[in-house]
Amino acid sequence: MDVSVIIVCMNRPDNLYPCLESIRRTTRKVAYEVLVVAYMYDPEGLARARKDFPWVTFIESNEIRGFSENNNIALRQARGRYCFVLNDDTELPDATVDRLVEDFEVLPEGTAIVSPTLLNADGTLQLRGRPPYPARHYVLQQWHRFSEPKDCTLGQEPAAVVDGRRIFRSWNITGAAFLIPTDLFRKLGWFDERFFFTPEDIALGTLACRKGLRLYVDESATVVHKWRTTASRISTAIRPAAVRGSLMHFSGFRNGKYLLLAVPVWLAEFSKRIKATIVQALRPSQQHLTQLQTYRNITRNIFTHRTPKEIFTKYYKELQSR
Repeated sequence: MDVSVIIVCMNRPDNLYPCLESIRRTTRKVAYEVLVVAYMYDPEGLARARKDFPWVTFIESNEIRGFSENNNIALRQARGRYCFVLNDDTELPDATVDRLVEDFEVLPEGTAIVSPTLLNADGTLQLRGRPPYPARHYVLQQWHRFSEPKDCTLGQEPAAVVDGRRIFRSWNITGAAFLIPTDLFRKLGWFDERFFFTPEDIALGTLACRKGLRLYVDESATVVHKWRTTASRISTAIRPAAVRGSLMHFSGFRNGKYLLLAVPVWLAEFSKRIKATIVQALRPSQQHLTQLQTYRNITRNIFTHRTPKEIFTKYYKELQSR
């Protein structure tokens, strides 16, 4: 088995079906398996998916788990030489998996991860590689004083060229899509389950770089990522867990550094909370109320001792009880 494709899907067949169909349509040269973690899936929908995709292994996950935990369930069962971690809200427009495997054959020893170029649904560039992401960039981003570049390959010479496709150095990854040798992923400890939704991908890329391994991005191997259409449904639970996890990562789990980072982040989120309060008072709507509740939950949990999972669980259960 060459590749194990790992997908987590939270009861979204509208995402999953096009994703699986695109894998089947475009992957020709490598032997692969697909493992889908069916997260909180309704039984009828799961039975239908198993019937519609008999070549896919579905793994039920019915407890509250984050991105790391759910992926790790499937990763520990992977039989391929490589693991291709893929979001369910993606589609492969071309032979992406084949090309990424080919890239590994020509890249130097010590290559840890090769990522595709991410495109928006309209075909515009979403992300090509990632530069180093220090803690100060995270804080500045909360104040809208820093924006991560979409293309970290600008000004670089390609590290390799495969059939005319240029491969460039990268310094981090996005969890939406990347290829990694299974044995190496196992040695790195899979995804860090202390995080819930983010920043387990940045944590993995950072760990690989610290160990002297190299990351790359293929300019021409593409994945369409429809993330803007799927992220808002449970933002009141996701965002506070994500902010708490990000502060844990960027502080290196050190209390003093955590406090230094948390204060400016709390101030940024509190200013957004004030703005959202005013907007909701002037133009009340469900969308504005959700934004207000999200910022309120974030500011209430930056200085908590709760884990990201505990934070998500609290607010997710509140959503379910409404």
